Amino acid sequence: MGAGHGHRLHYHGHSPLHHAPAHLKVLSLLGFMLLVVATPKTWWWAYLLELGVVLAAVAVSRVPIGYLARRLVVETPVLVFAAVLPFVAHGERIDVLGLELSRPGLIGAGALLAKATLGVLAGLLLAATTEPQALLAGLERLRMPAQLVAIMAFMVRYLDVVTAEFGRMRVAREARGFSARDPRHWPVLARSVGALFIRSYERGERVHLAMLARGFDGRMPEGLREAGHGR
Repeated sequence: MGAGHGHRLHYHGHSPLHHAPAHLKVLSLLGFMLLVVATPKTWWWAYLLELGVVLAAVAVSRVPIGYLARRLVVETPVLVFAAVLPFVAHGERIDVLGLELSRPGLIGAGALLAKATLGVLAGLLLAATTEPQALLAGLERLRMPAQLVAIMAFMVRYLDVVTAEFGRMRVAREARGFSARDPRHWPVLARSVGALFIRSYERGERVHLAMLARGFDGRMPEGLREAGHGR
C-alpha cells in the first residue's frame, strides 16, 4: 500500500483546478474562509454571493455536485446544533409553524449553517481536486513546520491501514454472530475501539523504532510521501 492508496475524498480529473498549484489553492481556501467568517450574520445576500463563488469553482473543477453533497454528512453535528439553537437562545420570541422560537436564535442558526456549509463545501472541493501528496508539498512550500507536515503525512499514510484493521475486527465479530442492534451492545463496540487504539499505538511504536534504526532524525526524507513506506 503506497502513499496514494485509498484516498476517498480525491476525485480524479484534469480540470484547471486539479492542475493549479496546491499552495495557491490552500491560500485561496484560507482567504475565502476568512471572508465567510467575517460576513455579518444578517448579510444573506453576501452568503448567496459566496455560495455562487463556490459553485462556480465546482463547475470549473468538473467534480460532480453529488460527489460533494454526499460528503457533506460530516456537517451533521453542526446541523444538530443549529436546529437546537432557536429553542434555547434568549431574546425576542416569534411563532413559527406553531412553535415559539427565539428570533436571535433563528438568525444565529441560519448564519451558522451558512458559514459551516460554505466552509465544508470549499474544503471538500480542495480535497477533491488535490492529491494528498501535492497538498503536503504545498504546505511545505508555505513554510508550515516540518513536524506538522510529517504528522499529517503519516496520518494520510496510515488512515487506510487503521480503517482496514477496524473492518477486519468487524468481520471477526460478525463471524461470531455478533450484531450491534441496541445500546446493550455498545460496551462491546467500546472495547473494540479500545483494542483498535492499542493496536494502532503499538504499530506506531514499531514504525518509529524501525525508522530510528534506519537513521530517521525527525525530518521526512525527500520523496518518502510519493513512494510510500512499509508498515
